[in-house]
Amino acid sequence: MRPRITDWNEYQPDDHEVWRLLATRQRANLETRAWTPFLDQLAPLGMPVDQVPRFSALDDRLLATTGWSIEVVDRIIPVDTFLALLSRRRFCASTWLRSRAQLDYLEEPDMFHDVFGHLPLLMDPTYADFVRRFGEMGTRLSGDRTALMLLERLYWFTIEFGLIREGGALRILGAGILSSFGETNHIYDHAVEFRPFSVEGVLYQPFRNDEVQQLYFVVEHPDDLWGSLERTEQIVAQAVRGDRPLAPFRLDEQVGSVPPAGQP
Repeated sequence: MRPRITDWNEYQPDDHEVWRLLATRQRANLETRAWTPFLDQLAPLGMPVDQVPRFSALDDRLLATTGWSIEVVDRIIPVDTFLALLSRRRFCASTWLRSRAQLDYLEEPDMFHDVFGHLPLLMDPTYADFVRRFGEMGTRLSGDRTALMLLERLYWFTIEFGLIREGGALRILGAGILSSFGETNHIYDHAVEFRPFSVEGVLYQPFRNDEVQQLYFVVEHPDDLWGSLERTEQIVAQAVRGDRPLAPFRLDEQVGSVPPAGQP
């Protein structure tokens, strides 16, 4: 566990320089690659480029726009706790920021991932409501490991590593890509696999959280994502009750779980 920074004044000049380097290069990298609602919300949220953001300022704008707020954490929290917070419009974020030596590789989510990657889209009312409803569904299904593993897949392949079509072009939706300079370039510069998004396709697909992704699901229209939760809950409930065979879900092939926020 890393110490929680409780006062913005505790950040050192090198912390602000690290944030500036990360934010400057990634904003330029995303100009023609990120989903437009993400880009449109950077300024209304007041996402700074030249210094570490003040959570209080971000909180004020989130609350005023969509009713969301930041839940500061200093460790990775249990998935069911994370889902319950989402259902109450609270998104977990760490106050720990990577070092200059970690600009291009990080094994654990830090403030740049949590804040830069996730918060702008929570300023978009439709997206923010989708995440809230995902959390509510998770609270209804929590307590069963199979259910949580399947819900983690939907989160992983959409909120963290999802792609979306916009005007026929491939755009980035997921925060795990939006906050990663390397993963952003990886999608466009390497031979990776793209599959059309479907609830069944995502729920039957194990993921690995210990390597750069080689498979991405592409949402063709935002409504396909907004409308996916009812079908997801139906399939997961069937799997939990035993009405749907578990073998096709390949649960034993999943490596790791969703790191909701914070750090070990």
